[in-house]
Amino acid sequence: MQPRRSRTAMIEDTRARLLAAARHAFATQGFARTSMDDFTAEAGLTRGALYHHFGGKEGLLTAVIEQIEVEVGARLQAVSDAAPTPWDGFRRRCRTYLELALEPEIRRIILQDARAVFGDVPQAAQSVGIAALQSALETLIAEGTVAPLHAGVMARMLYGAITEASFWIAEPEGDQQARLADALDGLDRLLGSLLAR
Repeated sequence: MQPRRSRTAMIEDTRARLLAAARHAFATQGFARTSMDDFTAEAGLTRGALYHHFGGKEGLLTAVIEQIEVEVGARLQAVSDAAPTPWDGFRRRCRTYLELALEPEIRRIILQDARAVFGDVPQAAQSVGIAALQSALETLIAEGTVAPLHAGVMARMLYGAITEASFWIAEPEGDQQARLADALDGLDRLLGSLLAR
């Protein structure tokens, strides 16, 4: 006889199944074309479970975005940590964020659907990204690599520039590879202007 699972374990399992099914559906079909009935059935659940755990389709999209943003943050940190110097880590972190705009799941969910549904990436994700940039800038200023400046303001300015460039790269029409190359060139020029002379 199998032991009964706890209520907490069942709730977490239901949430995880809904998130996985929705994430796959949003990435392959897009938010607008995703049928709640289809992906809840795929997860072996009901529409009622979706409403109970996430409040609706938009709440589920928010949860999927948060899940992806945590993964992106870990990837960016790994890229930064693997670099030979703090400056290289900062530069690679910024460049990698732009390169992620070509990944189909990130492009569709974060850079197309999030903006279409919410007008932007949710504020919590923005705060995490800005904090990481600010911390890196503070380190670079303290070691004399970056000229003295207000790290909080510059982190917000860089986050805005990189995010907007990512939205541009991810636009469905046109040559996304060419847009990425142009954005990377612009980023290198922008970051180069921060270096202490």
